[in-house]
Amino acid sequence: MYDVAVIGGGVTGCAIARELSRYRLSIVIIEKHEEVSFGTTKTNSGIIHAGHHSPPDTLKGKLVVRGNKLYDKLCKELNFGFRRIGELVVARSESEIPELERLKNQGEAKGVPGLEIWDRERLRNAEPNLSTTLVAALHAPSAGVINPYELANALCENAVDNGVDLKVNRAVEKIDAGQRFLDVHTAPETIRARFVINCAGVYADRIAGMVGLNDFTIHPRKGEEYMLDKRLKGLVQRLIFPIPKKNTKGILIIPTFDGTIMVGPTAQDTEDREDVSTTYDGSEQVFGFVSRICPSITERDTITEFAGLRAVSNTNDFIIGTTRIKGFINAAGIQSPGLTSAPAIALYVRDILKSEGLVLKKKEKFRPHLSGPPRFASLDDEQQKRLIVKNRLFAKVVCRCELVTEAEIHSAIDHGARTLDGIKFRSRAGMGRCQGGFCAPRCMDILSKRLDKPFEEITKRGGDSWVVRRMDDTESEKVSIDCDAGTD
Repeated sequence: MYDVAVIGGGVTGCAIARELSRYRLSIVIIEKHEEVSFGTTKTNSGIIHAGHHSPPDTLKGKLVVRGNKLYDKLCKELNFGFRRIGELVVARSESEIPELERLKNQGEAKGVPGLEIWDRERLRNAEPNLSTTLVAALHAPSAGVINPYELANALCENAVDNGVDLKVNRAVEKIDAGQRFLDVHTAPETIRARFVINCAGVYADRIAGMVGLNDFTIHPRKGEEYMLDKRLKGLVQRLIFPIPKKNTKGILIIPTFDGTIMVGPTAQDTEDREDVSTTYDGSEQVFGFVSRICPSITERDTITEFAGLRAVSNTNDFIIGTTRIKGFINAAGIQSPGLTSAPAIALYVRDILKSEGLVLKKKEKFRPHLSGPPRFASLDDEQQKRLIVKNRLFAKVVCRCELVTEAEIHSAIDHGARTLDGIKFRSRAGMGRCQGGFCAPRCMDILSKRLDKPFEEITKRGGDSWVVRRMDDTESEKVSIDCDAGTD
């Protein structure tokens, strides 16, 4: 029996598991996908919010500022990419300036540092590629960017290093609640724990329903995002936000941690909890709006597009706390600013567990640090030569667009990659202009050999996301005949 079972291996669940791994506890992460971060986390915009958007009387508002402050230490410990590039909320007319002032006052009341309202001239000097029609902006220097999947992987890997068990491909089918423990039933096995933390994203209300709790609902909200060609790197230096609307912070211009620019997301309510399709209407909405903020950006620069689902609760706030079911704790409704808040949510849940009677005794040898693999493309010539001398696989380039070497592909597998997306999220192979057209077969070949799996069983992101399939004898014979006919 485990002390704590965390349902959901997104950034929230992994942050909680990693925090609890400091203590003498038995912990398990139960994840339905092939790898952690493959749900909402992988499609997150990657923004560490300053904190001025969220009202102070909400749990979002209380945890976002605390979470933001924890990222510098967390980055040093787990060695993931993080840069504080700052944020600008831009006003397109004089009538929007009072909203900038309201956001500034709200942020200052919560302790958000360095907030300033810039006039047209200062905005123009700082971001010359934005539209000249913009009249003012609220600058928040503490905002930053990360790769959300990189953070989730680092949190999970460090948690496992400190004794946490990770069980993937374990979709929860039923939960039986007893007086002293809960039984979490998955297809392969039943997992028993004293406490269960519900971090199941857009399925959190259904997980809660398995123990008879129906006091909240999750309403998925789809967001479509568009990644632009790296030739636009440096077009804007900061995160660019419009004046927020009631249900969204708006369509953004996001200089990602790796330098490429991303635009979006949309905000479309949906009943389909698996709908991650992109649409023509979504593209029209995003680029129609962004072109008015930054005229140099057009849809012609898109190299890929994707969509994710926000786990919006009926309260429009985080739902974190105990329930009437002994040992069952919710960490639900974690939409924006959930990524920013994740380290603070972990501390919040830790304190809840303590108040519920879980004894927290610190380990004598907790290992907080994680050493990441070298990123070949970011090194100078001499550093690259030294790596090649140590390991000749650094001389073999697998992904030309992002200059990813075979050594880095093997490292990604060593650190948990089991799919093409797992390799992509750990090495950037497949993230460039050709989107894996060149490197995907080689990555699949390496995965096949390392995992001792047939080539056709390698998937893009687990499940039935097959990339190739083996032809049966009839199909093979037909192809042979067609090829022969073509030579006449």
